Amino acid sequence: MQDMQILRAHDVLSSVSKVECYVCGKGIDDGHTITAKTLPHGIVLFCDVHYSLQ
Repeated sequence: MQDMQILRAHDVLSSVSKVECYVCGKGIDDGHTITAKTLPHGIVLFCDVHYSLQ
């Protein structure tokens, strides 16, 4: 007889944030591409216009 493992459902916590540029607040709805960049204080999102300024 094979051992059966019973899996129990666990609470999953998640969150979402609007994807927008840290500098100007524009996002993909405005026709921009968004790129994440890791900075000393955390991960920041930039649009295609402001990413090159960093």
